[in-house]
Amino acid sequence: MSSDIDYGKLTKRVVFTDSDHRHAQLLVRLNHDGLTQAKFFRHLITAYIEGDPRIVEYIDEVKTQSKTRKAKSKKLRHQGKQLAREAGFSEQQVHDLFDMIAQEHPDL
Repeated sequence: MSSDIDYGKLTKRVVFTDSDHRHAQLLVRLNHDGLTQAKFFRHLITAYIEGDPRIVEYIDEVKTQSKTRKAKSKKLRHQGKQLAREAGFSEQQVHDLFDMIAQEHPDL
């Protein structure tokens, strides 16, 4: 076995199952929006990995977490963004700051 793996260049299939009805609904919506399944999922995955606030907010809504913890997380995120803006940070700097916090404290 070779130890020269070209990490990040190898491809992986991401597969899951759903009902034929939901698949048909997805295809209709994608066709309406001019997207392929691959493009749609790649964009979503990129947004999730990069911590796009629109995706983060949605994930916070759907992930298994107590209502109290969800409310606290949302409140802390809002307060942090507000303080960062008041301190004169740009949106990108705020985004980077939240990425660093998430890496240091993944349980928040």
